[in-house]
Amino acid sequence: MNHSTSRNNRLTIGELAARSGVATSALRYYEDLGLIRAERTDGRQRRYPQVMLRRVAFIRAAKRVGLSLDEARAALTRLPEDRAPNSAEWNTVARAWTGRIDEQIAELERLKRKLTGCIGCGCLSLRKCDLYNQDDTAAGNGPGARYLLGDEPSTPSRP
Repeated sequence: MNHSTSRNNRLTIGELAARSGVATSALRYYEDLGLIRAERTDGRQRRYPQVMLRRVAFIRAAKRVGLSLDEARAALTRLPEDRAPNSAEWNTVARAWTGRIDEQIAELERLKRKLTGCIGCGCLSLRKCDLYNQDDTAAGNGPGARYLLGDEPSTPSRP
């Protein structure tokens, strides 16, 4: 540990970046968004309380489960800023994440099922797309691969 860290228990932005594995530019952005906070020295240099390491780790975990930075900020408001959360505080956040992960699993399962059929973009099976999306009728539902996005193909008419 370097002298300045041990002397005042604060981390420079470079130390926080090195210890957290997050770029200094991202740390400044997180600070701008209110996800982490720094104190300023008389020379206006950032000094981060060591507890910000936990908050940065939390942000990284939130991003890994698919939360946006806005969602991470909302979750962080339910956790203490100056110490590690206790188990009850953490469980409140974890329950919300469990629901988010379940939604992601369900979406991935839908995607997995759709990949075996036509997704409305013409890339998987021209024969099927000719049946399910004749004359590109799916385009009327909006941009993108409509069946992949959740639209259901209409049943093809039989001659």
